[in-house]
Amino acid sequence: MSTSVTKKTAIHFSALLKEVKTRIQQAQSKAFFAVNSELLRLYWDVGRTISEKQKKEGWGSSVIPRLAKELSGQMADLKGFSERNLERMVAFYKAYSHASAFSPPAVAELDHEAKTEFESVFWSIPWTHHILLMEKIAEQETRVWYLTETLKNGWSKNTLLSMINSKADKRKGKAVSNFGRLLPPLQAERAKQELKDPYIFDFLTLQESFHERELE
Repeated sequence: MSTSVTKKTAIHFSALLKEVKTRIQQAQSKAFFAVNSELLRLYWDVGRTISEKQKKEGWGSSVIPRLAKELSGQMADLKGFSERNLERMVAFYKAYSHASAFSPPAVAELDHEAKTEFESVFWSIPWTHHILLMEKIAEQETRVWYLTETLKNGWSKNTLLSMINSKADKRKGKAVSNFGRLLPPLQAERAKQELKDPYIFDFLTLQESFHERELE
């Protein structure tokens, strides 16, 4: 085989490899966001159910540790339903209990498509990021800014915390006037990182051996 043919074959193979890798990363992204979205909706719904039962039945906060204990006993593979995390689910629901909560002022004035895109961003952010935002940020519009920037830049939890502590929103401004155009494509690299999220693993009841052997 001539040198030119060999080089041509190598170039074609390199292009094939790149194309397949890109397709794999896209699939990883979609898989992560699909599972993450379902996990968040589950947590929101569990928070809603607990909150509504507390109101209707007059139950106090003691129902949460009892529920956590029973779930631990009956569904031993799940570790994401600890007393603390159940409390977070209730707080998550209360923070976003109405549709209007998903569309703060800066977003509410946009068209229906932009609002739908915002909701897509909301359900795409990992649970650990939402926890940080609930604990650190009280103003809804500011949370929107960090949600958007997280998805756009692929911020990890530690990066998000660093940005919050440094008040990045004050330095860059919080206005979201062109929300639809700001929304990024799926972040393959962030998805690759967040696939290691312990809450995702717990939700899928995957074992540590799978984590190390298959994921890595």
